Amino acid sequence: MIGTPKPTPAARGRGAKSNRSGRYETHQVEAFDDGWTDEDAPASLQIPTTITPLRSRTIITRNQSPDVGFERSINTYTGCAHGCCYCYARPSHAYMGLSPGLDFESRIFFKPDATRLLEQELSAGKYVCKRIHIGGNTDPYQPHERDLKITRGVLEVMRRFNHPFSIITKSVLIARDADILGPMGREGLCSAFISITTLDRGLARAMEPRASTPAKRLEAISRLADAGCPVGVGFAPVIPGLNDHELESVLEVAAKAGATSAMYVTLRLPLEIKDLFREWLTDARPDRAKRVMSLIRQTRGGRDYDPDWNQRMKGTGPVADLIAARFKAAVKRYGLDAPRHSLDESRFRVPADAIRQMDLFR
Repeated sequence: MIGTPKPTPAARGRGAKSNRSGRYETHQVEAFDDGWTDEDAPASLQIPTTITPLRSRTIITRNQSPDVGFERSINTYTGCAHGCCYCYARPSHAYMGLSPGLDFESRIFFKPDATRLLEQELSAGKYVCKRIHIGGNTDPYQPHERDLKITRGVLEVMRRFNHPFSIITKSVLIARDADILGPMGREGLCSAFISITTLDRGLARAMEPRASTPAKRLEAISRLADAGCPVGVGFAPVIPGLNDHELESVLEVAAKAGATSAMYVTLRLPLEIKDLFREWLTDARPDRAKRVMSLIRQTRGGRDYDPDWNQRMKGTGPVADLIAARFKAAVKRYGLDAPRHSLDESRFRVPADAIRQMDLFR
């Protein structure tokens, strides 16, 4: 390819700045500098979001990663329209022959059979109940969830089976389902986490362009807590030099809103994410891009990313140690260090109507 690689023209309301081919593609495609200046550049692009059904044979995914806090998960959507520039799920789009860049946030797939598949798997004679985490890869409350109600259907099945679950999101849409999450939370059958990365609306708009505003996420915490659902706050990812100074303030306002626990993850940049994030950072915060990348490398042994299971979530070194110490002090100060709610697995039951329905498939 002749020319210098460069991002595509700015896409309105999108986080990624390019749409390079996925790592499994035979031919790699990316934009390059052909000599035109910024004055010649076209107006910002509007890239429409497409939503496509994805047929699956199963809905419960088993996880074997030793540093992930759950063994089973459900993802009702693939891809995420929120467009977070740092999203660790972006590389998964490459498995579909799509780009982890703009494709990931504009070409969304949903699982229309999620409810039926879940009932089928939970009703199997050999099924053993263990907590299921909803949203382990991409956010279960995509904008299209308002109409599709795929996640809502999964929660309704969980309620019918008395199946324990946890759920994480950065969308206020979760409050719509407080009628399920509240009662199940009071019964020890569910807990929720709301991710808040920053309280700065400007930074949130640039970094998470189509996610709910920070204020709306705090509203979601309040509404879930008022309904009776145990809710925690996730300050994730912590990006040294960009949002780490907000750690204490985010935990403080979340506690005031009703959160009772907290967690954090230091920014991870595996596979395609490192280039996508660096492109975004250079475009959105050029004044501090070098400083931020330097601090990130200081938490990863001098590299952009260290995949070691024992340290990929938190990082190592003085910068990572300081973040850990500040977090520990803050959760204690704001009462977010209570023991995590253990969910009740003993109440799981296959309802009679589900058994009769399954007889049709035997």
